[in-house]
Amino acid sequence: MTLPVVDTPPHCLEDVAVLMPAYNGQADVDLTLASFNESALVHVLIVDDGSTPPIVAPTLANMRIEVLRMPKNGGIERALQTGIEALAQRGFRYAARIDAGDRSVPQRLAKQRAFMEAHPQVAALGMWTQVITRAGAPLFMLTPPAEPAAIRRLRFFRSCLAHPSMMLRIDAVRAVGNYRARYPSAEDLDLFVRLMERYDCANLPELGLYYELNEGGISATKRRRQVLSTLRLQLRYFNVANPYDWFGLAKNLLHLITPYRALQRVKRSLLAPRASH
Repeated sequence: MTLPVVDTPPHCLEDVAVLMPAYNGQADVDLTLASFNESALVHVLIVDDGSTPPIVAPTLANMRIEVLRMPKNGGIERALQTGIEALAQRGFRYAARIDAGDRSVPQRLAKQRAFMEAHPQVAALGMWTQVITRAGAPLFMLTPPAEPAAIRRLRFFRSCLAHPSMMLRIDAVRAVGNYRARYPSAEDLDLFVRLMERYDCANLPELGLYYELNEGGISATKRRRQVLSTLRLQLRYFNVANPYDWFGLAKNLLHLITPYRALQRVKRSLLAPRASH
């Protein structure tokens, strides 16, 4: 299946909502929402996962923001599950994920919606991601494959879908059981693998997100739990005929015994842009 890039005129985004879970970090919430630049009104649902003090919706032009408050902190998995159900109840067709602290590129939502309208079999669509520091300095680019077949083949070997860059078809997410807490800190991979059993997942091969590498984020503070959940998923969906499933299993076993900061140094050295000579 060939997935061409779609030239996108300005579109109405009435059936799209940005879905952002948040736990404290009001300043990060404000920065992220201010980064959106679209030609149409942007709808946002912030799921406040028991923040103290509660998250407050910033006042931004061209943006309609609702805050849905969870009664207590229950984790990102339950916050996302609640957010998807809330958006379905409100009649939205697409959920555009982003996390507090990350930044969107201009017209990201319009481009993703146009592509998904043109490719109804695609249930989840990501974009290339520039990883940055807390101060906004570039570190390295994530340029995963665009084609669904390549994503299926490599899904356990490398990160093929950057969760905060994704646009999700809400009815498809609900059809496969929504987000769930069965695989803690790997709720995104769990969802994507289930979606790939019935639909396609793809990427637009262009920059769509600036992802903030936060040393206090899930990947850093809950890394062991994340790797263990990933290994459980790999074993659950393991394909012995796919060599990349074997490579991915070995890679995650290595991640289990390698310190997080050492892994980040290796990734930066391999993916950082080289100076021209």
